[in-house]
Amino acid sequence: MRGPPMQPFRPLSGLVCAALLGGCAGGPAMSASERPAIGGLTAYAPGFDAVIASDAKIERLAEGFTWAEGPAWIEDGGYLLFTDVPQNRIHRWSEAEGLSVFLEPSGYDGPPTDVLREAGANGLHAEPSGTVLLADSGSRTLARLDPRTKEKTVLARAFDGRRFNSPNDVVRRSDGAIFFTDPPYGLKDLDESPVKELPFNGVYRLDTDGRVHLLDDGLTRPNGIALSPDERTLYVANSDPERAIWMAYALDAEGAVTSRRVFADAGDLVGDDAPGLPDGMTVAANGTVLATGPSGVLVFAPDGTRLGRIETGGAVANVTFGGDGHTLYLASDSFIARVRLKIAGPATSK
Repeated sequence: MRGPPMQPFRPLSGLVCAALLGGCAGGPAMSASERPAIGGLTAYAPGFDAVIASDAKIERLAEGFTWAEGPAWIEDGGYLLFTDVPQNRIHRWSEAEGLSVFLEPSGYDGPPTDVLREAGANGLHAEPSGTVLLADSGSRTLARLDPRTKEKTVLARAFDGRRFNSPNDVVRRSDGAIFFTDPPYGLKDLDESPVKELPFNGVYRLDTDGRVHLLDDGLTRPNGIALSPDERTLYVANSDPERAIWMAYALDAEGAVTSRRVFADAGDLVGDDAPGLPDGMTVAANGTVLATGPSGVLVFAPDGTRLGRIETGGAVANVTFGGDGHTLYLASDSFIARVRLKIAGPATSK
């Protein structure tokens, strides 16, 4: 849904940074007072002030990444995991210990190959048991990671006998069903890749019995994925500048799609002066959708009304709730940031 003309909030202080804030690998974390405030806020509708305070501080926590992605808050230990997809790494950040490399390689670990564009894992999703789901772009699989042992288990690698393109993002329903997207971003030459086996880019469901179901093969660039609090609606971003939209799929008890609609459209925001496209997202406990898009994180009411935008000064790839449940972590291009919200994340992120 297109929003009314922009009505800027009072902006936060300008972009300021120091090298590798939050500590380099194994280094000490910076204190909260040492972290600069970055970015700003833009309001599109009055409801935005119920989501975030006008003077909220967006903090840059750590930087120096090629493309930060897939943040997931790990409750057992109180730390953030996120991926650097081109560098084939998963990083760990915590308030007490700062930044470190958690897993390398995070995705593809075979012999040198020239068929991959992005060899690392992409989207992460923390499960209630303490394990983490990986949309493993480089290995072209959906996998599960045990953070304690760092062992990976492949859950699915193909549909209808043909290998996935490069799984991008993943979310789990409380009954164990897993939903994920499979665009061609991990492959060199994308849709024209000679190793691309599927003729489409899909949205899938993996059942607990291991069966993979195709939910949609009509999106050109299916990307971020999330569930509504009641788990009856599946949201999927389409990262196509020609069709920069988010879809909403109504789900039945088995996880099959019963209807679909365009939830929101950011076509009016796409442009060279607005870096980023519909990408990762998360949904708050009250149904507010926080979805990365042109120039930051777009905030939508449950009915699709565009409420506002949280801006870091560049493209934001993905977001997740963490900490006490009111903190939003942002994987923003080459750095990680966070901001305090008035609303809370889903119960599993608290």
